[in-house]
Amino acid sequence: MVILIFIFLTPNWWFSSGERAQGTVHQSPVPKTLVMRSEDVGNEQDRGQLRQRIEALTGRKNVEVIAVRPVLDSEGRTLSFEVDIR
Repeated sequence: MVILIFIFLTPNWWFSSGERAQGTVHQSPVPKTLVMRSEDVGNEQDRGQLRQRIEALTGRKNVEVIAVRPVLDSEGRTLSFEVDIR
């Protein structure tokens, strides 16, 4: 009974378009972390070269390298790199 009262007495402007509101996209792209082999990274300090390699591997353009972190084994050798991109 309460449902019927709600349906018939609710003003129409409450249901302006009848469509669900679309979610908005975040203003800045969310950073992602890639795990890359040490052979693929080469010189971790050369961000330009690293950016070009990531663009070639992912197929994305305008990649921004935010951070590069080495992943070390128990003996301190570099196994791979974690690369944060945006």
